[in-house]
Amino acid sequence: MALVTTKKMFEKAYKGKYAIGAFNVNNMEIIQGIVEGARAQKSPVILQASKGALKYIGPRYLKAMVDAAVADTGIDIALHLDHGPDLNTVKICIENGFTSVMFDGSRYDYEENVRKTREVVKYAHACGVVVEAELGVLAGVEDNVQSNMNIYTDPDQAVDFVNSTDVDSLAIAIGTSHGAFKFPVNFKPQLKFDILEKIQSKLPGFPIVLHGASAVDPDTIEVCNKYGAKIAGAKGIPVEMLRKASSMAVCKINMDTDLRLAMTAGIRKVLVEKPSEIDPRKYLGAGRNLIKELVEKKIGGVLGSSNTL
Repeated sequence: MALVTTKKMFEKAYKGKYAIGAFNVNNMEIIQGIVEGARAQKSPVILQASKGALKYIGPRYLKAMVDAAVADTGIDIALHLDHGPDLNTVKICIENGFTSVMFDGSRYDYEENVRKTREVVKYAHACGVVVEAELGVLAGVEDNVQSNMNIYTDPDQAVDFVNSTDVDSLAIAIGTSHGAFKFPVNFKPQLKFDILEKIQSKLPGFPIVLHGASAVDPDTIEVCNKYGAKIAGAKGIPVEMLRKASSMAVCKINMDTDLRLAMTAGIRKVLVEKPSEIDPRKYLGAGRNLIKELVEKKIGGVLGSSNTL
């Protein structure tokens, strides 16, 4: 097993009717929790970093930690740029050993998104790196990515976009949303499976990606709030909807908020129950343990990728 691109991961996932978890990373403990959870479930995994995470960690530090994770766990891991805003960020990641990159041109008009994505694909493919792009707009906030509204992906436009750019996977908008506060409290989330079905029928075998797909587990929210957090009204995507999507054309499901909540719950619990604790290993380690448990649950109950190595 090794550091790999997502190409074969997605081919196998599409045929097997499951998805690969793409988990955002920000420090060593998060990486360790994710890969240990994936190893326990015998699943490949995607570790992804936003531009904000790269600024926080540094691409060289990140690559070194991921290399260590590959060596220690023996599982297939892809290192992915999440929501890359421009070609320069893409180049930095590829130069530092990323195996997959996303260029997010969804803020541009369609023609400009195509043009810029094509430019990124040309550069990345020449380096042996795969590219994810985005068509449609997700509401919510994640790092520097934010929007007040959903713009659902048009299936016919998706076909034209894939054919025009030669992109390797496509993130679509069918009702997911970034962040912990995805929907109003009384709103019932509903993914547009009719859009997904149309895209799948028009692009058979092509891997689709869901962003903003954290379930925002109520039990984790409860732990956070019990130990001093003020997270009211957080609401995520129902697990059964994510599982259905992963049994269709969706081969990659992004999760960030759930990891942040798990890490926060672990740290808060230790610091409240043991206010004299000053050893970072104790409270960061508690967060790491909760992330491992979370990733195992996601792989087994949502993604369906257990025992696929």
